[in-house]
Amino acid sequence: MLKIFCSPSRYIQGPEASQALGRELARMGIAERPLIIAGATAWQTLAPSFTASFAAAAIPLERLEFAGECATPEIDRCTRTATERGSSCIVGAGGGKVLDTARAVASALGLPVVCCPTIAASDAPCSALSVIYTPDGVFERCLFHRRNPDLVLVDTRIIARAPVRYLVAGMGDALATWFEAETTQRACKPNTVGGADTLAALAIARLCYDTLLADGEAACQAVRRGAVTPALERIVEANVLLSGLGFESGGLAVAHAVHNGLTALPATHAHLHGEKVAFGTLVQLVLEGRPQTQIDEVLGFCALVGLPLTLAALGLEQLTQEQARLVAERAVASGETSHNEPFELSWTAVRDALLAADAVGHAFLQRASQDVRHPGHR
Repeated sequence: MLKIFCSPSRYIQGPEASQALGRELARMGIAERPLIIAGATAWQTLAPSFTASFAAAAIPLERLEFAGECATPEIDRCTRTATERGSSCIVGAGGGKVLDTARAVASALGLPVVCCPTIAASDAPCSALSVIYTPDGVFERCLFHRRNPDLVLVDTRIIARAPVRYLVAGMGDALATWFEAETTQRACKPNTVGGADTLAALAIARLCYDTLLADGEAACQAVRRGAVTPALERIVEANVLLSGLGFESGGLAVAHAVHNGLTALPATHAHLHGEKVAFGTLVQLVLEGRPQTQIDEVLGFCALVGLPLTLAALGLEQLTQEQARLVAERAVASGETSHNEPFELSWTAVRDALLAADAVGHAFLQRASQDVRHPGHR
């Protein structure tokens, strides 16, 4: 199996980076008629910078409002509009679902694509795939594209002004990166782009995890004040770039498969992708029989930044046996990334790990509560 590493052509990050979009499009030679796909909230945030930036570069500004879900009907609608307008490239601006939609549209039309995330809630911006959901928000499939984005432009000033929950969710998505890449490599399974892992991918995935542990809490504190700090810059890079490169060139495993299974339960739809992935990471660690010290480290990090440790925190106060089976069966469906584990998987094993991880999370929270009530007691 050949080693394969992929990445966006260009990555730019920093305060006020959105003001450079027009100049960057002109530099790349794709500025004739770009189409910006953005939701109402993202556009309200970005409009002043994009308008001034496009005017300075003498680029016409055209925007299409995103309907809210990366589903086939929405991709088709945006593709028709881009075709009718004769767009020269697609610019996605907003959260992960609009960026996934923009990449799908650009891929369908063979156009360059630019991703401008307004939140650091997932590692979607750098990837060459789109996660497709039903219009009701249930995971449907992954759509793989021929190439990664031509440009990823991350304005940390905008990200610092977003609710801290989004940054935390991005850390939940990034939390899985090292564990899934390491599992994929250990199992000698292909990464997301169908090749063997490189040393670079594994090193990036490990750096992603180490950065979360070192800077996660400080980055949350910065966002609560709307401040851009070195810790925030490092966490944004971990959430968007390191995790993006690490998952795609490293590989996925049970953590993301459990996320996909959880989306089958409507009660989880109010919770973000990274929040479900974080719990999926705990399920993977339990399923693999990882050392308790490693599980405790992950539990401690999740508790510190506010990631869910239990099913109840994902809206599942009372998980029925039927629901547990549904989640587990979807997690081991044909083609799922759970099969990158170095052993045969059954739905019953995933169900048991799901329930055990929930128990582990509850036990950790109970111990933490007792330590707060009785700080001298060990």
